[in-house]
Amino acid sequence: MKPFFVLIKTELGKAYEVATALADAEIASEIYSTAGDYDLLVKFYLAEGEDIGHFVNEQVHKIPDIHDTKTIITFKAF
Repeated sequence: MKPFFVLIKTELGKAYEVATALADAEIASEIYSTAGDYDLLVKFYLAEGEDIGHFVNEQVHKIPDIHDTKTIITFKAF
């Protein structure tokens, strides 16, 4: 499994609703609230060879009240 992270900026006041929707969809490994430019940091896992771009577009962006995302692809855990 290949891990990657998505920073999510929600509509104002919607971080908890978006986090709940992600948890209910059972697509995220971990969901954290954050301070700063983004509201949530979400860790996902995909099988090798699966397309991260399609996953984010089809599974994450369909969640209501997401304003912006930034995907962080990881290489190696230390």
